[in-house]
Amino acid sequence: MSSPPLPSDPRALPALYRFAALATHSDDALASMREMLATLVATFHADAGAIGLVNPDNGELEMQVLSGSFPEAGPDTSSSLKIGHGVTGWCVLHRRSLLVPDVTAEPRYIAVRPAARCEMAAPLQEGDNIIGVIDLESDRPGGFTPADLALLELLATEAALVLQRLWQVGHLKNKARQLESLITAGQSLVTKLEAQALFDTLTKEARHVMEARACSLYLYDSAAASVRCVSSDGGGPASTGELPVDSCLVASPIHTRRAIWFPDIASPEYSELLDLPAARGLRSALATPLVIEREVLGVVVIFTDRVHRFDNDELRLSTALASLGAVALQNARLYARVFQSEDVLRKNERLTTLGLLAAEIAHEIRNPLTVLKLLHGGLGLDFPPGDPRWTDMRVIGEKLDQLEAIVTRVLGFAQAPTSLHSRWSFAEIVADTLLLVRLKLAQSQVAVEFTPPPHPVFVEAHKGQLQQVLLNLLLNATHAMPAGGTVAITLATGNHAGAPCAILDLSDTGPGVDPAIRERIFDSFLSGRPGGTGLGLAIAKRILISHHGDIILHATSPAGTTMRLTLPLAP
Repeated sequence: MSSPPLPSDPRALPALYRFAALATHSDDALASMREMLATLVATFHADAGAIGLVNPDNGELEMQVLSGSFPEAGPDTSSSLKIGHGVTGWCVLHRRSLLVPDVTAEPRYIAVRPAARCEMAAPLQEGDNIIGVIDLESDRPGGFTPADLALLELLATEAALVLQRLWQVGHLKNKARQLESLITAGQSLVTKLEAQALFDTLTKEARHVMEARACSLYLYDSAAASVRCVSSDGGGPASTGELPVDSCLVASPIHTRRAIWFPDIASPEYSELLDLPAARGLRSALATPLVIEREVLGVVVIFTDRVHRFDNDELRLSTALASLGAVALQNARLYARVFQSEDVLRKNERLTTLGLLAAEIAHEIRNPLTVLKLLHGGLGLDFPPGDPRWTDMRVIGEKLDQLEAIVTRVLGFAQAPTSLHSRWSFAEIVADTLLLVRLKLAQSQVAVEFTPPPHPVFVEAHKGQLQQVLLNLLLNATHAMPAGGTVAITLATGNHAGAPCAILDLSDTGPGVDPAIRERIFDSFLSGRPGGTGLGLAIAKRILISHHGDIILHATSPAGTTMRLTLPLAP
Protein backbone atom coordinates (compact mmCIF):
# COMPACT_ATOMS: atom_id res chain seq x y z
CA MET A 1 0.00 0.00 0.00
CA SER A 2 1.51 3.32 -1.09
CA SER A 3 1.75 6.35 1.19
CA PRO A 4 -0.37 9.42 0.42
CA PRO A 5 1.43 12.04 -1.71
CA LEU A 6 3.18 14.81 0.16
CA PRO A 7 1.53 18.25 -0.13
CA SER A 8 3.20 20.44 -2.74
CA ASP A 9 2.87 23.65 -0.68
CA PRO A 10 6.23 24.18 1.08
CA ARG A 11 4.43 25.69 4.07
CA ALA A 12 2.53 22.47 4.77
CA LEU A 13 5.28 20.25 6.18
CA PRO A 14 6.50 22.61 8.95
CA ALA A 15 2.93 23.22 10.08
CA LEU A 16 2.03 19.53 9.95
CA TYR A 17 5.17 18.70 11.91
CA ARG A 18 4.22 21.15 14.66
CA PHE A 19 0.69 19.70 14.81
CA ALA A 20 2.05 16.13 14.97
CA ALA A 21 4.42 17.14 17.78
CA LEU A 22 1.45 18.42 19.78
CA ALA A 23 -0.27 15.06 19.37
CA THR A 24 2.68 13.22 20.95
CA HIS A 25 4.07 15.72 23.46
CA SER A 26 1.01 17.46 24.91
CA ASP A 27 -2.03 16.39 26.88
CA ASP A 28 -3.62 19.84 27.29
CA ALA A 29 -6.18 20.44 24.54
CA LEU A 30 -6.57 24.17 25.25
CA ALA A 31 -2.82 24.82 25.24
CA SER A 32 -2.52 22.79 22.03
CA MET A 33 -5.22 24.94 20.37
CA ARG A 34 -3.23 28.04 21.28
CA GLU A 35 -0.13 26.52 19.64
CA MET A 36 -2.15 25.52 16.57
CA LEU A 37 -3.60 28.99 16.17
CA ALA A 38 -0.20 30.60 16.56
CA THR A 39 1.18 28.25 13.87
CA LEU A 40 -1.73 29.03 11.53
CA VAL A 41 -1.42 32.79 11.99
CA ALA A 42 2.32 32.60 11.27
CA THR A 43 1.89 30.25 8.30
CA PHE A 44 -0.67 32.43 6.52
CA HIS A 45 0.62 35.79 7.81
CA ALA A 46 -2.85 36.44 9.19
CA ASP A 47 -3.64 39.50 11.29
CA ALA A 48 -6.15 37.68 13.50
CA GLY A 49 -7.53 34.21 14.03
CA ALA A 50 -9.78 32.04 16.19
CA ILE A 51 -10.58 28.41 16.85
CA GLY A 52 -14.14 27.66 17.88
CA LEU A 53 -15.76 24.43 19.06
CA VAL A 54 -19.37 23.33 18.79
CA ASN A 55 -21.03 23.03 22.20
CA PRO A 56 -23.18 19.85 22.06
CA ASP A 57 -25.42 21.11 24.87
CA ASN A 58 -26.66 24.32 23.23
CA GLY A 59 -25.52 23.80 19.63
CA GLU A 60 -23.61 27.09 19.59
CA LEU A 61 -20.16 27.75 18.24
CA GLU A 62 -17.97 28.87 21.13
CA MET A 63 -14.61 30.54 20.45
CA GLN A 64 -11.98 28.82 22.58
CA VAL A 65 -8.80 30.68 21.59
CA LEU A 66 -8.41 34.05 19.86
CA SER A 67 -5.46 35.86 18.34
CA GLY A 68 -5.33 39.44 17.12
CA SER A 69 -6.91 42.78 17.94
CA PHE A 70 -10.49 41.71 18.61
CA PRO A 71 -12.42 44.44 20.42
CA GLU A 72 -12.59 43.80 24.17
CA ALA A 73 -11.18 40.36 23.61
CA GLY A 74 -7.88 38.83 24.38
CA PRO A 75 -6.40 35.38 24.14
CA ASP A 76 -8.64 32.66 25.55
CA THR A 77 -11.64 34.97 25.89
CA SER A 78 -14.77 32.97 25.14
CA SER A 79 -17.53 34.16 22.86
CA SER A 80 -20.29 32.28 21.11
CA LEU A 81 -22.07 32.35 17.77
CA LYS A 82 -25.16 30.55 16.59
CA ILE A 83 -24.66 27.91 13.91
CA GLY A 84 -25.27 29.46 10.48
CA HIS A 85 -24.44 33.02 11.56
CA GLY A 86 -21.39 34.71 10.10
CA VAL A 87 -18.76 33.12 7.91
CA THR A 88 -17.66 30.62 10.58
CA GLY A 89 -21.23 29.66 11.43
CA TRP A 90 -21.96 29.15 7.72
CA CYS A 91 -18.95 26.83 7.38
CA VAL A 92 -20.12 24.70 10.29
CA LEU A 93 -23.70 24.53 9.04
CA HIS A 94 -22.75 23.63 5.45
CA ARG A 95 -19.64 21.56 6.32
CA ARG A 96 -17.61 23.52 3.75
CA SER A 97 -14.66 25.86 3.74
CA LEU A 98 -15.17 29.44 2.64
CA LEU A 99 -12.87 32.19 1.32
CA VAL A 100 -14.12 35.80 1.36
CA PRO A 101 -11.63 38.02 -0.55
CA ASP A 102 -13.41 41.23 0.54
CA VAL A 103 -15.62 41.10 3.61
CA THR A 104 -17.15 44.51 2.84
CA ALA A 105 -18.99 42.87 -0.06
CA GLU A 106 -20.01 39.74 1.89
CA PRO A 107 -23.47 39.84 3.54
CA ARG A 108 -22.67 36.80 5.68
CA TYR A 109 -19.78 38.57 7.36
CA ILE A 110 -20.34 39.80 10.92
CA ALA A 111 -18.07 42.76 11.62
CA VAL A 112 -15.93 42.07 14.66
CA ARG A 113 -12.67 43.74 13.71
CA PRO A 114 -13.13 47.00 11.78
CA ALA A 115 -9.71 46.52 10.14
CA ALA A 116 -10.57 43.08 8.71
CA ARG A 117 -10.79 42.92 4.90
CA CYS A 118 -10.31 39.27 3.97
CA GLU A 119 -11.46 36.10 5.81
CA MET A 120 -11.24 32.37 5.31
CA ALA A 121 -12.60 29.57 7.46
CA ALA A 122 -12.44 25.74 7.43
CA PRO A 123 -14.47 23.34 9.54
CA LEU A 124 -12.81 20.95 11.99
CA GLN A 125 -14.28 17.63 10.99
CA GLU A 126 -13.82 14.26 12.71
CA GLY A 127 -15.51 11.54 10.66
CA ASP A 128 -19.02 12.73 9.98
CA ASN A 129 -19.03 15.14 12.92
CA ILE A 130 -18.18 18.83 12.75
CA ILE A 131 -16.44 19.60 16.06
CA GLY A 132 -15.49 23.21 15.34
CA VAL A 133 -13.97 25.70 12.93
CA ILE A 134 -10.71 27.58 12.20
CA ASP A 135 -11.13 31.22 11.21
CA LEU A 136 -8.36 33.53 9.92
CA GLU A 137 -8.57 37.23 9.00
CA SER A 138 -6.33 39.57 7.00
CA ASP A 139 -6.41 43.35 7.01
CA ARG A 140 -5.70 43.38 3.25
CA PRO A 141 -8.33 42.74 0.57
CA GLY A 142 -7.40 39.48 -1.15
CA GLY A 143 -5.00 38.68 1.68
CA PHE A 144 -5.73 34.96 1.26
CA THR A 145 -5.75 32.94 -1.95
CA PRO A 146 -7.50 29.70 -3.02
CA ALA A 147 -4.14 27.95 -2.43
CA ASP A 148 -4.21 29.26 1.13
CA LEU A 149 -7.74 27.88 1.58
CA ALA A 150 -6.65 24.46 0.28
CA LEU A 151 -3.75 24.39 2.73
CA LEU A 152 -6.05 25.51 5.56
CA GLU A 153 -8.38 22.61 4.78
CA LEU A 154 -5.46 20.20 5.03
CA LEU A 155 -4.26 21.68 8.30
CA ALA A 156 -7.82 21.75 9.69
CA THR A 157 -8.13 18.00 9.04
CA GLU A 158 -4.86 17.38 10.92
CA ALA A 159 -5.90 19.73 13.73
CA ALA A 160 -9.16 17.83 14.17
CA LEU A 161 -7.26 14.54 14.45
CA VAL A 162 -4.85 16.01 17.00
CA LEU A 163 -7.68 17.46 19.10
CA GLN A 164 -9.56 14.18 18.98
CA ARG A 165 -6.51 12.31 20.21
CA LEU A 166 -5.89 14.80 23.00
CA TRP A 167 -9.49 14.54 24.10
CA GLN A 168 -9.29 10.75 24.09
CA VAL A 169 -6.10 10.79 26.15
CA GLY A 170 -7.65 13.29 28.54
CA HIS A 171 -10.78 11.16 28.77
CA LEU A 172 -8.75 8.03 29.55
CA LYS A 173 -6.69 9.85 32.17
CA ASN A 174 -9.85 11.20 33.73
CA LYS A 175 -11.32 7.68 33.74
CA ALA A 176 -8.20 6.34 35.42
CA ARG A 177 -8.34 9.12 38.01
CA GLN A 178 -12.01 8.45 38.67
CA LEU A 179 -11.44 4.72 39.00
CA GLU A 180 -8.55 5.25 41.38
CA SER A 181 -10.62 7.73 43.39
CA LEU A 182 -13.57 5.32 43.41
CA ILE A 183 -11.40 2.48 44.73
CA THR A 184 -9.93 4.77 47.38
CA ALA A 185 -13.42 5.96 48.34
CA GLY A 186 -14.64 2.38 48.61
CA GLN A 187 -11.73 1.39 50.83
CA SER A 188 -12.31 4.42 53.02
CA LEU A 189 -16.06 3.84 53.30
CA VAL A 190 -15.93 0.19 54.31
CA THR A 191 -13.68 1.01 57.28
CA LYS A 192 -16.19 3.40 58.80
CA LEU A 193 -18.48 1.82 61.36
CA GLU A 194 -19.53 4.95 63.25
CA ALA A 195 -22.48 6.58 61.49
CA GLN A 196 -21.37 10.22 61.38
CA ALA A 197 -17.84 9.33 60.30
CA LEU A 198 -19.36 7.31 57.44
CA PHE A 199 -21.64 10.18 56.40
CA ASP A 200 -18.80 12.72 56.37
CA THR A 201 -16.50 10.38 54.47
CA LEU A 202 -19.15 9.74 51.82
CA THR A 203 -19.78 13.43 51.11
CA LYS A 204 -16.07 14.24 51.13
CA GLU A 205 -15.18 11.38 48.77
CA ALA A 206 -18.13 12.03 46.46
CA ARG A 207 -17.15 15.68 46.13
CA HIS A 208 -13.56 14.69 45.38
CA VAL A 209 -14.37 11.93 42.89
CA MET A 210 -16.90 14.04 40.99
CA GLU A 211 -14.77 17.23 41.22
CA ALA A 212 -17.84 19.06 42.53
CA ARG A 213 -18.25 22.38 44.32
CA ALA A 214 -20.28 20.85 47.18
CA CYS A 215 -21.91 17.60 48.24
CA SER A 216 -24.72 16.79 50.66
CA LEU A 217 -26.13 13.53 52.02
CA TYR A 218 -29.79 13.16 52.96
CA LEU A 219 -31.20 10.18 54.85
CA TYR A 220 -34.71 9.11 53.93
CA ASP A 221 -37.37 8.06 56.46
CA SER A 222 -40.03 6.24 54.45
CA ALA A 223 -42.40 5.92 57.41
CA ALA A 224 -42.42 9.69 58.03
CA ALA A 225 -41.99 10.58 54.31
CA SER A 226 -39.20 12.95 55.29
CA VAL A 227 -35.49 13.53 54.67
CA ARG A 228 -32.76 14.95 56.86
CA CYS A 229 -29.35 16.30 55.86
CA VAL A 230 -26.77 14.39 57.90
CA SER A 231 -23.59 15.64 56.22
CA SER A 232 -22.47 18.37 53.84
CA ASP A 233 -19.08 19.15 52.36
CA GLY A 234 -18.39 22.47 50.67
CA GLY A 235 -21.79 24.04 51.37
CA GLY A 236 -23.89 23.76 54.51
CA PRO A 237 -27.57 22.74 54.29
CA ALA A 238 -30.32 25.30 54.57
CA SER A 239 -31.92 23.13 57.28
CA THR A 240 -30.70 20.20 59.40
CA GLY A 241 -34.14 19.15 60.62
CA GLU A 242 -36.70 16.78 59.18
CA LEU A 243 -38.07 18.00 55.83
CA PRO A 244 -41.13 16.71 53.97
CA VAL A 245 -39.73 14.76 51.06
CA ASP A 246 -42.16 16.10 48.46
CA SER A 247 -40.95 19.64 49.12
CA CYS A 248 -37.35 18.74 48.39
CA LEU A 249 -35.08 18.38 45.38
CA VAL A 250 -34.32 14.78 46.38
CA ALA A 251 -37.95 13.68 45.97
CA SER A 252 -37.43 12.71 42.32
CA PRO A 253 -34.48 10.32 42.82
CA ILE A 254 -36.23 8.79 45.84
CA HIS A 255 -39.45 8.08 43.93
CA THR A 256 -37.74 6.93 40.72
CA ARG A 257 -34.79 5.13 42.38
CA ARG A 258 -32.40 6.53 39.77
CA ALA A 259 -30.00 9.44 39.40
CA ILE A 260 -31.59 12.75 38.35
CA TRP A 261 -29.75 15.73 36.85
CA PHE A 262 -30.97 19.28 37.53
CA PRO A 263 -29.53 21.80 34.99
CA ASP A 264 -29.80 25.05 36.95
CA ILE A 265 -31.00 25.05 40.56
CA ALA A 266 -30.42 28.83 40.70
CA SER A 267 -33.45 29.40 38.44
CA PRO A 268 -36.73 30.62 40.01
CA GLU A 269 -38.51 27.27 39.61
CA TYR A 270 -36.28 25.77 42.34
CA SER A 271 -36.59 28.65 44.81
CA GLU A 272 -39.26 27.00 46.97
CA LEU A 273 -37.34 23.77 47.60
CA LEU A 274 -36.34 23.21 51.22
CA ASP A 275 -33.23 21.08 50.86
CA LEU A 276 -30.97 23.26 48.73
CA PRO A 277 -27.65 24.18 50.40
CA ALA A 278 -27.20 27.63 51.87
CA ALA A 279 -23.99 28.20 49.87
CA ARG A 280 -24.31 30.75 47.06
CA GLY A 281 -23.25 30.22 43.48
CA LEU A 282 -24.38 26.62 43.08
CA ARG A 283 -25.85 25.93 39.65
CA SER A 284 -26.22 22.31 38.50
CA ALA A 285 -26.97 19.30 40.72
CA LEU A 286 -26.87 15.54 40.37
CA ALA A 287 -28.91 13.59 42.93
CA THR A 288 -28.28 9.85 43.20
CA PRO A 289 -30.25 7.54 45.53
CA LEU A 290 -28.60 5.05 47.88
CA VAL A 291 -30.54 1.85 47.22
CA ILE A 292 -30.26 -1.57 48.88
CA GLU A 293 -32.66 -4.30 47.73
CA ARG A 294 -35.13 -1.75 46.33
CA GLU A 295 -35.08 0.21 49.61
CA VAL A 296 -33.95 3.83 49.36
CA LEU A 297 -31.71 4.65 52.32
CA GLY A 298 -30.92 8.21 51.27
CA VAL A 299 -29.68 10.48 48.50
CA VAL A 300 -26.23 11.91 47.80
CA VAL A 301 -26.35 15.22 45.89
CA ILE A 302 -23.36 16.86 44.23
CA PHE A 303 -23.39 20.51 43.16
CA THR A 304 -21.33 22.44 40.60
CA ASP A 305 -20.65 26.18 40.57
CA ARG A 306 -21.45 26.42 36.85
CA VAL A 307 -24.13 25.11 34.55
CA HIS A 308 -22.91 21.62 33.76
CA ARG A 309 -24.31 18.77 31.72
CA PHE A 310 -23.58 15.47 33.46
CA ASP A 311 -22.72 12.86 30.84
CA ASN A 312 -23.36 9.13 31.01
CA ASP A 313 -19.92 8.43 32.45
CA GLU A 314 -20.56 10.81 35.32
CA LEU A 315 -23.98 9.28 35.92
CA ARG A 316 -22.45 5.80 36.09
CA LEU A 317 -19.71 7.07 38.39
CA SER A 318 -22.15 8.69 40.79
CA THR A 319 -24.31 5.54 40.77
CA ALA A 320 -21.29 3.38 41.60
CA LEU A 321 -20.29 5.73 44.41
CA ALA A 322 -23.85 5.75 45.77
CA SER A 323 -23.89 1.94 45.68
CA LEU A 324 -20.68 1.84 47.71
CA GLY A 325 -22.19 4.31 50.15
CA ALA A 326 -25.39 2.26 50.44
CA VAL A 327 -23.47 -0.93 51.17
CA ALA A 328 -21.27 0.85 53.72
CA LEU A 329 -24.32 2.39 55.39
CA GLN A 330 -26.09 -0.96 55.53
CA ASN A 331 -22.96 -2.59 56.96
CA ALA A 332 -22.68 0.11 59.62
CA ARG A 333 -26.29 -0.53 60.63
CA LEU A 334 -25.67 -4.28 60.79
CA TYR A 335 -22.54 -3.74 62.87
CA ALA A 336 -24.54 -1.55 65.24
CA ARG A 337 -27.05 -4.38 65.61
CA VAL A 338 -24.23 -6.82 66.32
CA PHE A 339 -22.91 -4.54 69.04
CA GLN A 340 -26.41 -4.29 70.49
CA SER A 341 -26.75 -8.08 70.37
CA GLU A 342 -23.43 -8.43 72.14
CA ASP A 343 -24.58 -6.00 74.83
CA VAL A 344 -27.80 -7.96 75.26
CA LEU A 345 -25.82 -11.19 75.44
CA ARG A 346 -23.59 -9.74 78.11
CA LYS A 347 -26.61 -8.56 80.11
CA ASN A 348 -28.13 -12.02 79.76
CA GLU A 349 -24.87 -13.50 80.99
CA ARG A 350 -25.02 -11.31 84.08
CA LEU A 351 -28.64 -12.27 84.68
CA THR A 352 -27.74 -15.93 84.26
CA THR A 353 -24.88 -15.47 86.70
CA LEU A 354 -27.23 -13.91 89.23
CA GLY A 355 -29.74 -16.71 88.68
CA LEU A 356 -27.14 -19.42 89.17
CA LEU A 357 -25.76 -17.59 92.20
CA ALA A 358 -29.28 -17.41 93.65
CA ALA A 359 -29.73 -21.11 92.92
CA GLU A 360 -26.47 -21.90 94.68
CA ILE A 361 -27.49 -19.86 97.69
CA ALA A 362 -30.95 -21.44 97.70
CA HIS A 363 -29.39 -24.89 97.53
CA GLU A 364 -27.18 -24.10 100.50
CA ILE A 365 -30.14 -22.67 102.45
CA ARG A 366 -32.36 -25.69 101.78
CA ASN A 367 -30.25 -28.12 103.84
CA PRO A 368 -30.27 -26.15 107.13
CA LEU A 369 -33.90 -25.22 106.45
CA THR A 370 -34.82 -28.90 106.24
CA VAL A 371 -33.07 -29.50 109.55
CA LEU A 372 -34.97 -26.63 111.15
CA LYS A 373 -38.30 -28.05 109.95
CA LEU A 374 -37.49 -31.51 111.25
CA LEU A 375 -36.41 -30.17 114.61
CA HIS A 376 -39.44 -27.92 114.84
CA GLY A 377 -41.82 -30.77 114.07
CA GLY A 378 -40.13 -33.08 116.54
CA LEU A 379 -40.23 -30.76 119.52
CA GLY A 380 -43.65 -32.09 120.51
CA LEU A 381 -44.70 -28.80 122.02
CA ASP A 382 -48.49 -28.81 122.31
CA PHE A 383 -49.62 -25.61 123.91
CA PRO A 384 -53.27 -24.87 124.65
CA PRO A 385 -55.02 -22.74 121.97
CA GLY A 386 -55.25 -19.81 124.29
CA ASP A 387 -51.57 -19.85 125.09
CA PRO A 388 -49.61 -17.11 123.10
CA ARG A 389 -46.80 -19.65 122.54
CA TRP A 390 -49.19 -21.80 120.50
CA THR A 391 -49.63 -18.88 118.10
CA ASP A 392 -45.85 -18.34 117.95
CA MET A 393 -45.25 -21.99 117.12
CA ARG A 394 -47.89 -21.85 114.38
CA VAL A 395 -46.32 -18.72 112.86
CA ILE A 396 -42.85 -20.33 113.00
CA GLY A 397 -44.15 -23.38 111.14
CA GLU A 398 -45.88 -21.25 108.51
CA LYS A 399 -42.74 -19.19 107.89
CA LEU A 400 -40.61 -22.33 107.60
CA ASP A 401 -43.03 -23.62 104.99
CA GLN A 402 -42.93 -20.26 103.21
CA LEU A 403 -39.10 -20.28 103.14
CA GLU A 404 -39.12 -23.82 101.75
CA ALA A 405 -41.53 -22.77 99.01
CA ILE A 406 -39.31 -19.80 98.10
CA VAL A 407 -36.22 -22.02 97.92
CA THR A 408 -38.09 -24.54 95.77
CA ARG A 409 -39.24 -21.83 93.37
CA VAL A 410 -35.70 -20.42 93.03
CA LEU A 411 -34.26 -23.83 92.34
CA GLY A 412 -37.00 -24.59 89.85
CA PHE A 413 -36.47 -21.26 88.07
CA ALA A 414 -32.72 -21.89 87.77
CA GLN A 415 -33.28 -25.10 85.84
CA ALA A 416 -33.48 -24.67 82.05
CA PRO A 417 -36.80 -25.94 80.70
CA THR A 418 -36.23 -29.15 78.83
CA SER A 419 -38.41 -27.81 76.03
CA LEU A 420 -35.58 -25.42 75.12
CA HIS A 421 -33.27 -28.33 74.33
CA SER A 422 -33.17 -29.13 70.64
CA ARG A 423 -31.06 -31.01 68.16
CA TRP A 424 -28.34 -28.62 66.93
CA SER A 425 -25.31 -28.74 64.70
CA PHE A 426 -22.41 -28.06 67.07
CA ALA A 427 -20.43 -26.43 64.22
CA GLU A 428 -23.30 -24.01 63.54
CA ILE A 429 -23.43 -23.02 67.22
CA VAL A 430 -19.68 -22.31 67.11
CA ALA A 431 -20.00 -20.32 63.86
CA ASP A 432 -22.90 -18.24 65.23
CA THR A 433 -20.94 -17.47 68.41
CA LEU A 434 -17.89 -16.38 66.40
CA LEU A 435 -20.17 -14.10 64.39
CA LEU A 436 -21.36 -12.42 67.58
CA VAL A 437 -17.85 -11.64 68.82
CA ARG A 438 -16.03 -11.09 65.53
CA LEU A 439 -15.72 -7.34 66.12
CA LYS A 440 -14.40 -7.84 69.64
CA LEU A 441 -11.85 -10.34 68.31
CA ALA A 442 -10.86 -7.98 65.49
CA GLN A 443 -10.41 -5.09 67.90
CA SER A 444 -8.24 -7.31 70.13
CA GLN A 445 -6.20 -8.43 67.08
CA VAL A 446 -7.13 -12.04 67.76
CA ALA A 447 -7.30 -14.35 64.75
CA VAL A 448 -9.62 -17.36 64.84
CA GLU A 449 -8.89 -20.66 63.12
CA PHE A 450 -11.95 -22.90 62.86
CA THR A 451 -12.63 -25.44 60.15
CA PRO A 452 -15.92 -27.33 60.56
CA PRO A 453 -15.56 -31.13 60.51
CA PRO A 454 -16.30 -32.89 57.20
CA HIS A 455 -19.39 -34.54 58.68
CA PRO A 456 -22.08 -32.76 60.77
CA VAL A 457 -21.84 -33.20 64.53
CA PHE A 458 -25.24 -32.96 66.21
CA VAL A 459 -25.88 -32.50 69.94
CA GLU A 460 -29.02 -32.26 72.05
CA ALA A 461 -28.57 -28.91 73.77
CA HIS A 462 -29.82 -25.52 74.83
CA LYS A 463 -28.26 -23.32 72.15
CA GLY A 464 -28.19 -20.12 74.21
CA GLN A 465 -26.42 -21.80 77.13
CA LEU A 466 -23.79 -23.40 74.89
CA GLN A 467 -23.21 -20.05 73.22
CA GLN A 468 -22.77 -18.55 76.69
CA VAL A 469 -20.07 -21.15 77.45
CA LEU A 470 -18.25 -20.52 74.15
CA LEU A 471 -18.56 -16.76 74.54
CA ASN A 472 -17.03 -16.95 78.00
CA LEU A 473 -14.12 -19.07 76.75
CA LEU A 474 -13.48 -16.74 73.78
CA LEU A 475 -13.49 -13.65 75.99
CA ASN A 476 -11.16 -15.35 78.46
CA ALA A 477 -8.83 -16.10 75.55
CA THR A 478 -8.79 -12.46 74.39
CA HIS A 479 -8.02 -11.29 77.95
CA ALA A 480 -5.15 -13.79 78.04
CA MET A 481 -3.70 -12.28 74.84
CA PRO A 482 -3.75 -8.47 75.35
CA ALA A 483 -1.28 -7.96 72.48
CA GLY A 484 -3.23 -10.20 70.12
CA GLY A 485 -2.81 -13.82 69.17
CA THR A 486 -4.62 -16.83 67.74
CA VAL A 487 -7.57 -18.91 68.90
CA ALA A 488 -7.77 -22.37 67.32
CA ILE A 489 -11.01 -24.34 67.55
CA THR A 490 -11.23 -28.01 66.58
CA LEU A 491 -14.38 -30.13 66.60
CA ALA A 492 -14.37 -33.90 66.36
CA THR A 493 -16.17 -36.98 67.68
CA GLY A 494 -14.94 -39.53 70.20
CA ASN A 495 -15.95 -41.37 73.35
CA HIS A 496 -16.49 -40.10 76.86
CA ALA A 497 -17.36 -42.44 79.72
CA GLY A 498 -17.99 -45.18 77.15
CA ALA A 499 -20.53 -43.17 75.12
CA PRO A 500 -20.13 -41.40 71.73
CA CYS A 501 -19.66 -37.68 72.17
CA ALA A 502 -18.64 -34.44 70.50
CA ILE A 503 -15.23 -33.10 71.53
CA LEU A 504 -14.41 -29.40 71.08
CA ASP A 505 -10.95 -28.05 71.88
CA LEU A 506 -10.49 -24.27 72.17
CA SER A 507 -6.81 -23.23 72.29
CA ASP A 508 -5.20 -19.81 72.70
CA THR A 509 -1.62 -18.59 72.45
CA GLY A 510 -1.62 -16.83 75.81
CA PRO A 511 0.86 -17.31 78.69
CA GLY A 512 -1.09 -20.20 80.26
CA VAL A 513 -3.01 -20.58 83.53
CA ASP A 514 -1.29 -19.68 86.79
CA PRO A 515 -0.15 -22.95 88.41
CA ALA A 516 -1.55 -21.76 91.73
CA ILE A 517 -5.14 -21.88 90.48
CA ARG A 518 -5.06 -24.63 87.83
CA GLU A 519 -6.75 -27.16 90.09
CA ARG A 520 -9.49 -24.74 91.13
CA ILE A 521 -10.34 -22.76 87.97
CA PHE A 522 -13.91 -24.07 87.96
CA ASP A 523 -14.59 -22.95 91.55
CA SER A 524 -17.03 -20.07 92.02
CA PHE A 525 -15.57 -16.60 92.64
CA LEU A 526 -12.07 -17.68 91.62
CA SER A 527 -10.62 -15.28 89.07
CA GLY A 528 -7.16 -15.07 87.61
CA ARG A 529 -7.45 -11.49 86.31
CA PRO A 530 -8.29 -8.08 87.82
CA GLY A 531 -11.96 -7.20 87.49
CA GLY A 532 -13.08 -10.81 86.93
CA THR A 533 -16.07 -12.20 88.80
CA GLY A 534 -14.76 -15.75 89.04
CA LEU A 535 -18.13 -17.12 87.93
CA GLY A 536 -17.65 -17.62 84.17
CA LEU A 537 -15.94 -21.02 84.23
CA ALA A 538 -18.02 -22.17 87.20
CA ILE A 539 -21.19 -21.42 85.24
CA ALA A 540 -19.74 -23.10 82.14
CA LYS A 541 -19.02 -26.22 84.22
CA ARG A 542 -22.59 -26.34 85.54
CA ILE A 543 -24.06 -25.85 82.06
CA LEU A 544 -21.99 -28.68 80.58
CA ILE A 545 -22.83 -31.01 83.46
CA SER A 546 -26.54 -30.19 83.06
CA HIS A 547 -26.12 -31.28 79.42
CA HIS A 548 -24.53 -34.58 80.63
CA GLY A 549 -21.19 -33.34 79.34
CA ASP A 550 -18.13 -31.73 80.87
CA ILE A 551 -15.45 -29.06 80.46
CA ILE A 552 -11.86 -29.53 81.56
CA LEU A 553 -8.53 -27.75 81.40
CA HIS A 554 -7.01 -30.07 78.80
CA ALA A 555 -3.56 -28.46 78.58
CA THR A 556 -1.76 -25.29 79.62
CA SER A 557 1.79 -24.00 79.29
CA PRO A 558 3.60 -20.71 78.58
CA ALA A 559 2.77 -21.38 74.90
CA GLY A 560 -1.00 -21.39 75.44
CA THR A 561 -4.04 -23.04 76.98
CA THR A 562 -6.54 -25.59 75.67
CA MET A 563 -10.03 -26.03 77.14
CA ARG A 564 -11.90 -29.22 76.16
CA LEU A 565 -15.69 -29.51 76.00
CA THR A 566 -17.48 -32.85 75.67
CA LEU A 567 -21.17 -33.33 74.89
CA PRO A 568 -23.15 -36.49 74.13
CA LEU A 569 -24.01 -36.90 70.47
CA ALA A 570 -27.66 -36.48 69.59
CA PRO A 571 -29.36 -39.73 68.55
